[in-house]
Amino acid sequence: ELFLAAAAALDVVFLGMGPEIRPLDAALRSRFDAAGIGVEIMATAPACRTYNVLLAEGRRIAAGLLPV
Repeated sequence: ELFLAAAAALDVVFLGMGPEIRPLDAALRSRFDAAGIGVEIMATAPACRTYNVLLAEGRRIAAGLLPV
């Protein structure tokens, strides 16, 4: 809900799913799509690295990260 509420300020959300990638629920993905927010599902470590690079570029991003 937090990411969806910020839809106007976000281009993409990175979801770090822990040490392994797990699929995102189809209903949740469709809600992100309807809000115009891209969702990238990754393991947490690469999600953190990608987030930091894009943040340094000034991109409009957010991350939800599960511990490794």
